[in-house]
Amino acid sequence: MTTKPLLQRYSQNPILQDSDIPWDCMSVFNAGICKWNGEYVMLFRTDSGPKDDPIPSLTRVGLARSQDGYAWEIEEEPVFDRDTIRLWLKDQYEARFGNEEIVRVYDPRITVIDQEAYFCFAFDTQHGVRGGIAKTSDPNLRSWEMLHISLPENRNMVLFPERVNGKLIRLDRPFPLYFNGGKESFDIWMSSSSNGTEWGDHRLLLASEEVPFANAKIGPGAPPIKTEMGWLTTFHAVEINHDKPLNAWSPHPWVKEYIAGLMLLDLENPNKVIGICREPLLRAETDYELEGFRGGVIFPGGFLLEDDGTVKMYYGAADTVVALAEGKLEDLLNSIELF
Repeated sequence: MTTKPLLQRYSQNPILQDSDIPWDCMSVFNAGICKWNGEYVMLFRTDSGPKDDPIPSLTRVGLARSQDGYAWEIEEEPVFDRDTIRLWLKDQYEARFGNEEIVRVYDPRITVIDQEAYFCFAFDTQHGVRGGIAKTSDPNLRSWEMLHISLPENRNMVLFPERVNGKLIRLDRPFPLYFNGGKESFDIWMSSSSNGTEWGDHRLLLASEEVPFANAKIGPGAPPIKTEMGWLTTFHAVEINHDKPLNAWSPHPWVKEYIAGLMLLDLENPNKVIGICREPLLRAETDYELEGFRGGVIFPGGFLLEDDGTVKMYYGAADTVVALAEGKLEDLLNSIELF
């Protein structure tokens, strides 16, 4: 008997691609999405440069708006690029290392907490990958206040959409850099803060070996959805198969399949995983998911609950486009195997 998929892909996918962007780019993907001032807003990543270059020459974060979550209007100018981060961190780097210290900014996530928008991002420096958090109440999402910059090596930082027990809660994915006998094995961690500036109480939330469809790293996906059963939370999981190279524009073999997963966290004690979906929430099947800069990649960045119980999951596909899949909250919760 065929099991009904938990999510159905939007028939007009992809919802955002390079030809939609008003500046030169080769790919647009891994976007953060939220509802802000009565509309949907998206912060998306674009990469520019030759398609066979494994490191893009320029990465920027743009802004798009939508009235229905399906059709998007893209603003003419990016919101963030490496120059933005250089200005924020001028006092830390410029005198010693110059402008070349900041390489690029990417992986935007956006969460609304207490009527303020919080922007989580990663940026590469000559001395490691760092994560950052900024916030704003600007309706146009153009003026931001920097709150926090992490130590290297942290990435894929995601905030919960409300405080829990008075504290901001964050999912992290640090890089332990092949500590496990040479194996690439990264996990999901959790931290908390009272003010968004100082973070602590770091705890291991979910280990990669606990995910049935991962044999390498895992990491956070989109900001969680609050339900009566718990915090419904996406993540990405990586399965490596050296005997089955995947499509990639870059000439070297690409063997890492990125798969969307789903877990449930305790409402009052979110550092406790209370259930997990043993099967992938979504894995690459369509041409736009299998063919691109990195084929076989599903990377969730937005996860929104509508009033009728529909859940929208926005995801990067093949590190090349932004796509959308939808399902019912009831079905997603029923898929969770409680511990």
